[in-house]
Amino acid sequence: MMTMNRLVNEKSPYLLQHKDNPVAWYPWGEQALKEAKIQNKPLFISIGYSTCHWCHVMNRESFKDEEVAQVLNEYFIPIKVDREERPDLDKIYMTFSEAMTGSGGWPLNIFATPEGKPFFLGTYYPKRNKNRITGIIEISKKINKLWEEEEGHVLQEANRILEAVEEMFTTYEEGTMDENIFEEARNSLEGIFDEKHGGFSSRPKFPMPQYIWFLLDYAKRHDDKGALEMAQITLEKMYKGGIFDHIGHGFYRYSVDSKWLIPHFEKMLYDNALLGIVYARAYEITGRALYKEVVQKIFSFVNRDMSSKEGGFYSALDAESEGIEGRFYVFTYDEVMDVLGQELGPLYCKYYDIGEKGNFEGYNNPNLISVDLDSLEDSLKSRLEEANELLFEYREKRIRPHRDEKILCSWNGLMIGSLAYAGRLLKNDSYIQRAKEAANFILSNLVDEDGELLSTYIGGEAYNFAFLEDYSFLIFGLMELYSSCGEIEYLKSGKELAQNMVDHFSDQDGGGLYFYSDLSEKLIMRPKDLYDGAIPSGNSMAIMGLYQLYRVTGEENYRKTARDIAYSFGGDIKGSPLSHLYTVIAHNESLTH
Repeated sequence: MMTMNRLVNEKSPYLLQHKDNPVAWYPWGEQALKEAKIQNKPLFISIGYSTCHWCHVMNRESFKDEEVAQVLNEYFIPIKVDREERPDLDKIYMTFSEAMTGSGGWPLNIFATPEGKPFFLGTYYPKRNKNRITGIIEISKKINKLWEEEEGHVLQEANRILEAVEEMFTTYEEGTMDENIFEEARNSLEGIFDEKHGGFSSRPKFPMPQYIWFLLDYAKRHDDKGALEMAQITLEKMYKGGIFDHIGHGFYRYSVDSKWLIPHFEKMLYDNALLGIVYARAYEITGRALYKEVVQKIFSFVNRDMSSKEGGFYSALDAESEGIEGRFYVFTYDEVMDVLGQELGPLYCKYYDIGEKGNFEGYNNPNLISVDLDSLEDSLKSRLEEANELLFEYREKRIRPHRDEKILCSWNGLMIGSLAYAGRLLKNDSYIQRAKEAANFILSNLVDEDGELLSTYIGGEAYNFAFLEDYSFLIFGLMELYSSCGEIEYLKSGKELAQNMVDHFSDQDGGGLYFYSDLSEKLIMRPKDLYDGAIPSGNSMAIMGLYQLYRVTGEENYRKTARDIAYSFGGDIKGSPLSHLYTVIAHNESLTH
């Protein structure tokens, strides 16, 4: 008989993926922390998300295993955390991971004191020692032995680590950004630019929309052909590559190789929102029809596969189906020929890199890497699109990847902004209308009885006080929407949210905005979100939204608040502009409007 653990009553799709584990999981909360103190056991905190490939692997190998469960249940209070539902916990423990190991990733597994202070952590662990990776059973036994024999030392060490991390990661250098920072950022990007394949790293290669956005703005402001060329090469190479789904559209998470051929097949709402903005921006600046086409394809995917009936947008599509990464998206040569026949088949295989040997583990991930797009005649493009439609219909009959149907305020804010911005530039009222539907849904359903913004909506219920990214991303989206439709209610909501954001998140002593508000649960640290990675930081988007409000209203307090936030970590920005590029973009826009 299958038994269920304490996750059975949770709403998070990720936690529910673990409800049948023999591991006696707790959700994060008072009950788990209280039990750890009563039993004097360390915490084993495992953080992941429902579309995470390596989280699935560790679940299959370890958390579903009775032997692993016996060890974890005996020695620890095991806690499962959805990083998208609790980004505050993820932010804190990922900060520890970067400080203690120099890197991070998911699943993130933490051994912590009953108060939640980490003393050992890592990412993926197999069941037993394998390929120089220590197994979870081995580590758990060593940690237990250490706790039993040297608990006092462990507690002392955990306190020392916490003090060191707080000193290292919660101290910021003030400073004023000057004009030089734009040229420094531009030259830094040129220094890491891949001239052959586009992008700004070797492998894995992430889209990094902020790099492209900055280069487009810099090129327009300074008439810099070199900056524009870096942006355009990257935009074209990404679209031609296998990181774009040429059959069902939308961008995958990242490429595992340098030429954008084989992606990690996960699709995230925020990636597609941000890429929608930069392709629309590129179309505005260059007028090149390709960029408009990519925008249209991104939004066709989002509206078809990521939209809820209520009006919001879902979070993500899994990389896996049937337990195999990419299975839903790739084809054998024979499949393509069977679907398309002897007339269309050879033509499609020639242009989309379909071969009998395959380009991905014996299968084919369609791409246009070797094709000169400008040389394609309209008649040929029409035939290839016809082939893609036939393959799409065939693919739709497969077992679909899991869809995480959490509706996150933050990521919806980005998609609202993306649709509104693109709708304005492309003169497409349907995009603006779709942005309005999503904004109306968020404002109607993710606000509590006291008027406080909430972060997460699942199955008819909203919960968790909003984090900084929820406020700042939504303000950005609402301001783009107001600029596109002129309806005063969106401006009014943006102003109210901005006031609440400043009230609930401001650091009155050190400046800047905290990651979580004064309404939220108090954790072992109260960090600030400054680093712009795959997702913009809360502070950078707050600055951008406040400048938007200033431009629309002319009210000086918005510009002053934006500048004060930027000043509070301006020294960090000057020292590493590429790590804070959304703030640099916002600062650039503030000077040009």
